[in-house]
This record gives sequence, C-alpha cells and structure tokens, in this order.
Amino acid sequence: MKKFNNGEFNIKNVGDEVELFGWVQKKRNLGGLIFIDLRDKSGIIQIVVRPEQEFYDLASSFKNESVIRVVGKIVERESKNKNIPTGEVEVSVSELELLTTSEDIPFEIVDDTKALEDTRLKYRYLDLRRNKLKNNMLLRNEVLHFIRNKMYDMGFIEVQTPILTASSPEGARDFVVPSRNFKGKFYALPQAPQIYKELLMVGGLEKYFQIAPCFRDEDPRADRTLEFYQLDLEMSFCEEDDVLDVGEEVFYDVFTKFSDKKVSPRPFRRFSFREAMDKYGTDKPDLRYEMLLTDITDIFKDTEFSLFKNVIDEKGIINAIVVENAADKYSRKQLDALNEITKQRKAPSIAYLKFNEEVTGSIAKVVSEKEIAALKKELKLKNNDLVLILAGNKKMVKPTLGAIRVKVAADLDLADKDRLELCIVNDFPMFEYDDQNQKWDFCHNPFSMPHGGAKAYEGNLEDILAYQYDFVCNGNEMASGAIRNHDLDLLAKGFEIVGYDREHVEKKFRSIFTAFKYGCPPHGGMAPGIDRILMLIKDEPNLREVQAFPPSASGQDLMMGAPSELEPIQLEELGISIKE
Repeated sequence: MKKFNNGEFNIKNVGDEVELFGWVQKKRNLGGLIFIDLRDKSGIIQIVVRPEQEFYDLASSFKNESVIRVVGKIVERESKNKNIPTGEVEVSVSELELLTTSEDIPFEIVDDTKALEDTRLKYRYLDLRRNKLKNNMLLRNEVLHFIRNKMYDMGFIEVQTPILTASSPEGARDFVVPSRNFKGKFYALPQAPQIYKELLMVGGLEKYFQIAPCFRDEDPRADRTLEFYQLDLEMSFCEEDDVLDVGEEVFYDVFTKFSDKKVSPRPFRRFSFREAMDKYGTDKPDLRYEMLLTDITDIFKDTEFSLFKNVIDEKGIINAIVVENAADKYSRKQLDALNEITKQRKAPSIAYLKFNEEVTGSIAKVVSEKEIAALKKELKLKNNDLVLILAGNKKMVKPTLGAIRVKVAADLDLADKDRLELCIVNDFPMFEYDDQNQKWDFCHNPFSMPHGGAKAYEGNLEDILAYQYDFVCNGNEMASGAIRNHDLDLLAKGFEIVGYDREHVEKKFRSIFTAFKYGCPPHGGMAPGIDRILMLIKDEPNLREVQAFPPSASGQDLMMGAPSELEPIQLEELGISIKE
C-alpha cells in the first residue's frame, strides 16, 4: 500500500526513508546525474539517480508517463526550486523499479496544453493527470463531501432513486432504454427525480436529498451537457421561505468556503419574475453591474417619429439602457454589431443616441428637443453617455434589450470578476403563451402550486402566478424549485390547459395520481446544480472541465465510442429494427 504523498515533503523531512510511487513527469540528464520529477495526485518531487548505481541504465530508459517505484532518502537540494512545495528537497534513490512503461503520449501532460478538446476527451485518463483537471476533480470531491454533511446536519435523509424509470412530458427530450422482456416498451432515464422525491414525501420521510444524476437528450453547450448532477432536495410541511432558507444556506456556505471571491450576503436579493424581466430583461439577471432597462414610452407619447408612434399606437413599449461614459467607446461599426442580437431574435434594429455637447446618433435628427430634454432628465444623463433604445411589443423588447445589456457588459468588461452575486427570482407565471404553436404551455415546473389554489383558475391565465423560484448567480441559473401542487384536481386542471386531458395525465403520472389519494403532505423543494456551482468557484466557462468523463460538444463519448451500434443479436433480443 502506498504510504506517502509525493507532494507533501519539505525541509523538515530531511533524513526520512521513503517508498514512493508515481508517474515520470520529466527526466533530465545533467552531467551524468539523472533527475526525474515523480508525480502523483499530490504533486511532484525530484529524485536523483547517480551513474555508479546499478539501476542507472534502467532510469535512463524511462519514458515520460511510465509508472515507477522508488525507495530512497529525503535530502536537501543544492539548487532549490521555489515554484513547487517540495522544491527544497529531493530523493536520493537506493532502489528503483519500473512498474509499467508508457507509449508516446498523444499530448503533453502540462497545464497549458495546446491539445484540442476532442483529443483530450478521447484520452481523458491522460487529461486527468494535468493539474488543472486533477484539482477540479479534487475540488468536486470536497464540495460534495461538504454538501452531504450539511444536508445531514440539517436533518435531511439521503435516498437514491431509480435511474430506469418511465418517460414523462417534463419539457426536455428523454433518453429511452428498450426493454428486452417487454418488447415495444421502453424505460427512460430521469430528467430529474421529480416524481420520486414527491413520492418520498408521501412516504413520510419529510426531508430528502441526494446528489442526483439527470439526463436530457438536448444539444450540448458550454454550460449544459447530456448528463449533469444536482443537489436534489424536498421537504414536507413547508412554505416557500423554508425552502429558500435552505437554498441560501447551501449556496452561501459552499461559496464562502471554497471560493476566494466576495459572496453576496444573506438574505439574497429577491425579484419577482416580472420585476426581473422589467429591470434586466431576463429571469437570470447578472447583478454585478447596473444598466437597468428603463421604460421611456411616455416620453414619446406625442412623438412625430413614425416608427415610435406606430409602436405606441399598437400598444407596444419603448425601452432604453444607459451605458455610462461609453459614447466614445462605441463606433458605428461596433453599434451595428449589436444588431446581430436583434437579427437573431427577429427584432428591429437598436436605435442609439450619444449625449455630449451635441446629441448624435441614429435617431438624433428625428427626435424633438423636448424629447431629448426629457430623456436627459428621466435617465439622468451625463456627457459621454450612450443610450440604446428598442421599440416593439413587450414580449420581444425586454429579453432582446436584456441580451444586449449582457453583450455590452462583456464588451466593456463591466462585471466584477471577484464577486459572486446571488439573487432569487420567484413568482413565475404559471403559464406562457406559445405564439408558434398557438397554445398555452407551462412557464416552469408543471407540478407547481398556483397562487390562490383553486381560485387562481377563475381569472386570466396570464395573471396566474406559481410558487416557483430560481436561484441565480452572476447571470447563471443555479437552481430551480417550487412548492408542489398536492391537489390532484388542480394538478389535472393545469395539464388540461396545456393540452393534456385528465385520462392522459393520470396514465403518464399514474404513481402521483394514485399515491396522492392516500394522504399527501404539502411539500416543496429545489435542485441546485452541482456542475454550475463548481464552474463558478473555478471561473470555468466550460462544464466539461468539472466533470470526469463528459461527452464532447457534439454529444459523443470519444473515449468509450458512444453512441455505438448494437450487434444484430442484441437488436433481435430487443425486438428492434433499424430504419435507414
């Protein structure tokens, strides 16, 4: 059994006899002496082999990444290396053994590797030897250990829920697994343990958690992949604030312990969904900079500018953001580049005004002096301020201007990178209208309790709010949750509104509709994203860098060769034929 960590020796260990194991990081022959950097998960230590030693030729033959065993004595180095913890000492070797050799490696094991990501993923076991990725995995272990202990301390019970389950209409596309014994039928991998955790509440466990794998057949991107992990938790006999208090404690304690950034104090700021959309144009606002959206529709109520006049006549809105002291930072070309965002969203081009002694910009000649004066007063404008304006229907204006706000902040590097600014967004609409499919759909979680219970459905659908909430950090959604709807009639009513009749819903969610008949407690929960927590702690924009064996950006496992074809006999056993 390996007893020592190579990276933990220092000057106090001089004279110690040690047996070490590890990989050959680097070998150097200097005047006959062979120096080898021996690496294990704790770091590296230098070992020295002399020409007169019987294993000198063996040491000379070592290739990088070969695995060796060393016995020797810790001695003080003549030429010290202040860049590593073991830099004052080295090992004078008395025994040397080659355990396994290594072929030529496809990329060098260094922190600043130039290897392509697909190459690193194909040889992920080599990539894991690099300090950056290794440290990410060690951090992941520490964070999960800390979270588990915190949940135990708060009285939560850890329960593992099934990976093979039933397909259900929860929003994303399921991964499905064919059944051999029940041909033509399929299991599904869980998008989240949603139903199981509610059934655990019916089972009387009251406070449940697990570090749950979740699977969604969606196109991967930098912050989303096919499989991710969340801290899944649920509580009985609780109200929204009870769940939010737990979430605040988890996020605050994890970030303050593992990040050296300034963390926003508790309680976190709270915004309703509508307030967040009105101020920031998004339900995941980045609070590290201002640039709030301001409604300036009233300023142009008597305008002669036909574009704005037509928008107002059609009950639209005109909104603006002020980019302080930035008029000289944006050329016409750079301002035109912002319209790539409007094109993607099929929105009109951004109008802009630059405020100095003279007001210039794309609409400077079509707005009146009175309107200019009103803008200066309403927006508290100063010299060199840039005003970006978008007009149209509210559903388009708010998120489009919100996306431009994020782009401008990135262009000008406005976000304080030494802050983790958390907030809570709640009171989401229960439903949203899908213009493309001409139907109502759930805005968030279909299992959420509407404000007002049964009375909620007596009014307009767009006015129904739900006990739904998100935790947000630096513009990233970190957790979603809700107080659940434990009233079966209300639950069925919600699904009927989005197009599923009660018979279909009872069939799809048979377990819920059966279990809730036997005494269901009020309950609620949430699910912080483990991978996104780690991404923020490490300042890592790519989720694949905090998972051990992620798929590539195309969704392939280049190391294991998945997805792969099945043998004909396997397809026959499953009763499946492949259609070209």
